Amino acid sequence: MRYLKLAALAIAASFALAVLPTTAAAQDDEEQPRRETRRAEALSKGVYDELTKAQEAIDADDLNTAARIVDQLLADELSDFERGNVLNFKGFLEYSRGNNNAAIRAYEQMIAIPNMEPGQINQTIYTLAQLYAQQENFSKTIEYLNRWFQTATNPAPDPYILLAQAYAQTEQFNRMISPIDSAIAEARERDIAPKEEWYNLKYYACYQLQQFNCVRDTLKILAAGWPKKTYWLQLAGIYSELEDEKNMLAVYEAAYTDNLLTTEGEIVTMAQLYLQGDVPFKAAKVLEAGMEAGTVSRNTKNYRLLSQAWQLAKDDEKSIPPLREAARLSDDGDLGAGLAIAYLNTEAYSDCVSAGRDALQKGGLRQPNDVRVTIGMCLYNQDRLTDSRTEFQRIVNGSSDRSKSLARQWIRVINADLERLDALRQARQRLREQREEAQQDSAEEAAPEAETAASVTS
Repeated sequence: MRYLKLAALAIAASFALAVLPTTAAAQDDEEQPRRETRRAEALSKGVYDELTKAQEAIDADDLNTAARIVDQLLADELSDFERGNVLNFKGFLEYSRGNNNAAIRAYEQMIAIPNMEPGQINQTIYTLAQLYAQQENFSKTIEYLNRWFQTATNPAPDPYILLAQAYAQTEQFNRMISPIDSAIAEARERDIAPKEEWYNLKYYACYQLQQFNCVRDTLKILAAGWPKKTYWLQLAGIYSELEDEKNMLAVYEAAYTDNLLTTEGEIVTMAQLYLQGDVPFKAAKVLEAGMEAGTVSRNTKNYRLLSQAWQLAKDDEKSIPPLREAARLSDDGDLGAGLAIAYLNTEAYSDCVSAGRDALQKGGLRQPNDVRVTIGMCLYNQDRLTDSRTEFQRIVNGSSDRSKSLARQWIRVINADLERLDALRQARQRLREQREEAQQDSAEEAAPEAETAASVTS
């Protein structure tokens, strides 16, 4: 979600820098035939000649001279038509000089003149909307654009986008989506491909309105049309927000397959998503590949995650090496305690005892007696019963905790085993003694018979 928010803020910051559409592109020229049927009103020769001089000065890059000529004309007696055309010229001139405020004043004076040609008025209103946008006076931009839309014929997509941008800058997010959709529809109607920036603008609006289904659908279009890493990660983030873990995993996996995930955090997240999706084998393979490539650090945290992945994949043998490395790098004995249990499960009893003792020596264990239980069990499985009983007795003699009861049970089992073994040893000893006595008796009985046989022979 944090990634989505940062991306949305970045989009917002870009609006003020957006290239403004030109007036010529604002609408089709369907009005042109109608305007040509109107009776043309001509400029007087004196006004025409002065405007020609002003244009020549502009062409010679002498804007100050052009400005003086225009200002002198405006000080004269002019018809409404002439004044409107001179003001229109002045607006263009002041814009060329970088004086946007002066250009705006000239254009606003022009559109206030009665009986000006409607097409020219409409174009000038759109120009004013653009100029106010450049001045970052977006309220005025909205005012003039809405006025322009009232009379514009078949508007092109760009004015709709400019209106949406102005709404964004004035935080009227609920009004942004409609003009954006109109721009997209108009572009398709004209067989023009909608622009990436338009969908970014819609994404921003949907995000600000917390309309996450709209965010998702817009990001799907962006990821499909402009398959960038940013869009894939944002789409995965919105699936997380919608608690759609299945699609979140699918999107992240697609990005991974396309080699778009390049940082340690992204690859570790991919592994964690595989674990959440009950695909631990893939999680382990992703982490191993990341470590081999040098992207994923070989640290305690990542080794532990790799070990967990192999454990969940039911491969205890492969879970041990990363867990052993994690335990070695760890400052406390908790991971060593887990390693001892892993060795117990794989019947590596000698390694189990060593790992358990190392864990106790490092310390920092939440339940040290649990480790002693593991050691005791491994010693028991090595038939080191006396050593095992000693380990369990340490638990019984120590502070009271939940392990005492288990330790006493083990001591009873071990004592029984020792008694049984002692009984068996004694039985074997008696059997051996009986055999020895029998052999001795047999030898004694055989001695007289041997002497008799010797006498007869002699």
